[in-house]
Amino acid sequence: MSNEIRALEPKPLWNKFADLNAVPRPSKKEERVIKFMKNFGNNLGLETLVDSVGNVIIRKPATAGMENRKKVVLQSHLDMVHQKNNDSGFDFENEGIQMYIDGDWVRAKGTTLGADNGLGVATIMAILESDEIQHPTIEALFTIDEETGMTGAMGLEPGMLEGEILLNLDTEEDDEIGIGCAGGVDITATRSYKEETVPEASTAYKVVVKGLQGGHSGMDIIKGFGNANKLMNRILFNGFENFGLRISEINGGGLRNAIPRESVAMVTVDTAQKEDFQAEINKLADSIKEEYKSLEPNLKIKISEVNAPEKVLEVGAQELLVKAVYAAHNGVYRMSPEIEGLVETSNNVARVEVKNGQIEILCLTRSSVESSKNDLANSLRAGFELAGFEVTLSGEYPGWAPNRDSAILKVLDEIYQEMNNEKAEIAACHAGLECGILGKNYPEMDMISFGPTIRGAHSPDERASISSAKKYWKFVLEILKNIPEKN
Repeated sequence: MSNEIRALEPKPLWNKFADLNAVPRPSKKEERVIKFMKNFGNNLGLETLVDSVGNVIIRKPATAGMENRKKVVLQSHLDMVHQKNNDSGFDFENEGIQMYIDGDWVRAKGTTLGADNGLGVATIMAILESDEIQHPTIEALFTIDEETGMTGAMGLEPGMLEGEILLNLDTEEDDEIGIGCAGGVDITATRSYKEETVPEASTAYKVVVKGLQGGHSGMDIIKGFGNANKLMNRILFNGFENFGLRISEINGGGLRNAIPRESVAMVTVDTAQKEDFQAEINKLADSIKEEYKSLEPNLKIKISEVNAPEKVLEVGAQELLVKAVYAAHNGVYRMSPEIEGLVETSNNVARVEVKNGQIEILCLTRSSVESSKNDLANSLRAGFELAGFEVTLSGEYPGWAPNRDSAILKVLDEIYQEMNNEKAEIAACHAGLECGILGKNYPEMDMISFGPTIRGAHSPDERASISSAKKYWKFVLEILKNIPEKN
């Protein structure tokens, strides 16, 4: 299938994307892609280094006639979100992504595609390799672990970069120029529980919520997609309240930055009430599907009888669990009063796991306003602590404050209008970009973000637009030609 992809235009971009997607690159396990990128730079004869945390920096001199332009940092992250359909046997740690063409889209077979941020990485690789593209002096910065902590950007030391302008290639709408983003904080709630023997005369069920769209917990949170953990909790809460349902296990969601698509629970109910329980849950499932019919047409909620488990949660811990998850805010918390249509603050209840005497709930709270982020994080923490959970806040990273007076913004704005006969949308986004973190150590660097159109990032529905990639590639080349001269 990669031959199909390699034949697409622009070939330099898609060929490098195919090369990159052959290399497994999960967040926090980037050793192979770091080695791949280091070899790439060295084989081109370019100055290449790996810093203390694993970021790769490759420097390329200006092309003839461009020596007096400002130095540019081209930046993208090496890691990718690993999500796959439950029926996929794909091994992210040992297999390359299996891509195919679907009309105007490049997709992957049952997994995330890695276009976030692989198309940005591939763009920079193609520019570094080319002998024909005009450009000023370039510092290519390939960061690690953007998706699960931004530790690469956080670990980049002051003084490593000399560039005056940073072009971040991690935006997912080709008509958008990004000038700001949200910060975030991870919230982890844990507690232990006592296990009890399954009550006598019980019938066991497997409850499955699946078929949701999922997506990026920043960019897609405004769309109101279903959250598998919250929907599952509605079912469990109802069953507990009305039929004394007992929970044995829950396995819902995955990564913090992905809206959970699937959840599976093992439960029991008194056999004498099994028929009423099944009827009630099916009725509730129909109601939920009706609520989400326009947003989640593929939503499935199924219950099926299974062999009885050995243990269930003790009642007190179970009651606190289902009430805590019910109370935990999920979705948009506040819209920005300053920028129309921008989510200011949100939370994603990303992961709920109950097994072997331990409960773990993972959330990611985002906001472009620090005080609002702290307010929602404290609200979540208070609810979980009241339910007996131990709560830790970690992985905090800052937002990127918009600068509408940015000199490089003016350059991109004018080029976009010239090329497309329309204005680009100048916007801040609710996703987390590395610009805010990098800006702390490089406060004088003028930063901007843009990229090709990508849909469904962080889900197996991730896809990249072929026509948009052509438009974006031309935009990148024109920007490099028009970088301002040094002061």
